[in-house]
Amino acid sequence: MAFARTCSVALVGVDGVIVEVQADLEPGVAAFTLVGLPDKALTEARDRVRAAVCNSGEAWPQRKLTVGLSPASVPKSGSGFDLAVACAVLAAAERLDPSSIADLLLIGELGLDGRVRPVRGVLPSVLAAADAGYERVVVAEQTAPEAALVPGVTVIGVRSLRQLVAILTGAAEPEEPTDPIGGRPDPLMAGLMLPSAGVRGLPDDRALRLDMADVAGQYEARRALEIAAAGGHHLYLKGPPGAGKTMLAERLPSLLPPLTQKEALEVTAVHSVAGLLPVGRPLIDTAPYCAPHHSTTMPAIVGGGSGLPRPGAVSLAHRGVLFLDEAPEFPVRVLDALRQPLESGEVVIARSAGSLRLPARFLLCLAANPCPCGRYSRRGEGCECTPAMVSRYQGRLSGPLLDRVDLQVQVAPVTRIELMERDATAESTETVAARVLAARERAAARLEDTPWRTNAEVPGHELRTRWQLAAGALNDVARQLERGLLTARGLDRVLRVAWTVADLAGRDRPDQRDVRTALVLRTGVEQGLPLPERPRGRLGTIPAQRRSGPDDDWPGARTEPAANDEEAA
Repeated sequence: MAFARTCSVALVGVDGVIVEVQADLEPGVAAFTLVGLPDKALTEARDRVRAAVCNSGEAWPQRKLTVGLSPASVPKSGSGFDLAVACAVLAAAERLDPSSIADLLLIGELGLDGRVRPVRGVLPSVLAAADAGYERVVVAEQTAPEAALVPGVTVIGVRSLRQLVAILTGAAEPEEPTDPIGGRPDPLMAGLMLPSAGVRGLPDDRALRLDMADVAGQYEARRALEIAAAGGHHLYLKGPPGAGKTMLAERLPSLLPPLTQKEALEVTAVHSVAGLLPVGRPLIDTAPYCAPHHSTTMPAIVGGGSGLPRPGAVSLAHRGVLFLDEAPEFPVRVLDALRQPLESGEVVIARSAGSLRLPARFLLCLAANPCPCGRYSRRGEGCECTPAMVSRYQGRLSGPLLDRVDLQVQVAPVTRIELMERDATAESTETVAARVLAARERAAARLEDTPWRTNAEVPGHELRTRWQLAAGALNDVARQLERGLLTARGLDRVLRVAWTVADLAGRDRPDQRDVRTALVLRTGVEQGLPLPERPRGRLGTIPAQRRSGPDDDWPGARTEPAANDEEAA
């Protein structure tokens, strides 16, 4: 009897489980049995491995062969076990030294000609190997840069099974053609990208060139965007069509600071498992941007699928922005499913095949029209919707969901002057992003001894007890609580936004004007001014642009008269 073993990795969501691949040869009728809860793709490995071994110039053992994947209780899927199975079989047949592969971890699919094809999920697999103490990993040559991101692991990138056998036996490595198809795209890379994933996981080159200066007017919305980026606060933009809601949301990722090394590995791992990792870009170091269509299903948003669930849009937007345009058009069940990840920063999915946790700490940006036709206003001019239609449309965004959104801003229609005349005071993305980065660094220094890094992550109890506000800062909030216009969760979120406003202004702690600003951005009601002076609607109110006020020290505040003031004059 001949026996050999090596190791590979089974992915459960974005977490890896070390799997021992055992090969046993016994006298008897030639047969190949694969055990250990394999799925359909893994069961077919028997034919792929046999053909790859024979076409690599090796003899297939004509004995009873049993390959076991341990632990047997963990479901295993995919074709990434092929390379480990082939090496275990060759070692059991005494073609390889069993000790040479005992401490080796192998990840890769085999073609019938013996070439090693790349598979998805290499980064989380190698991370799991490093955590388990493995120091050498063998992967396909195309995914070697992705595996090399993990420190402390020696990565061996191979093109074929013949090349790996030569490396393990100390023989001369055969020359493998680097471009066997004459300059055309390499079909081996097709397994890394799934064109049917349906979610754009990364901003493309066009999105990287989007500039905040291109947005006409919308000074209140610009400021809300800056606060959202500085503190990681969720944002709700509401207004008529053509006001610039989508333009603002598309520029939000460029305001976020670059990802740290830990965050970049988290994001890259999710995109690698989902098949959205761009070819030639092993590490994602910028905030991802996901904007699914309103017809997207529940599994596509929160994760799911047949068998073990796969990451959805909330996980693909991890450490980035999830933009839901035309939010009331999304199914109500899909919108309400966002409530749990908004609070916890992760999503827990339970299926018959098992349960898993997926990271989902994203910045949510909602955009909505005031009514189905988009022309609803306080005066009702041009709106053809009945009151029942307006109420039904606005009611699709539930109160519990909106209670978790820190900033709710009315985006007013752009005036003629703002649209036709270039505003020299409009700030670029680079300028605003610099202020956002400074505010984040100030918050990170304050939270250095805590597990949190942004104001949006800090629990309300800590904000109320650990870090004190200026005297009298909560007077306006106390009145709102007594009137029942603010919930306990709303109070915590107002405090988080107030700290972000103070960080942007360079203050050590929020004062009354910072808390008042946060309260206005959440409720849309200017404190100390009569409500009739403000435009109102069923989706909320927002203070009109003014020449002076408690927030004039904001660097992006507009000092000249607003366009509508000039027209009124």
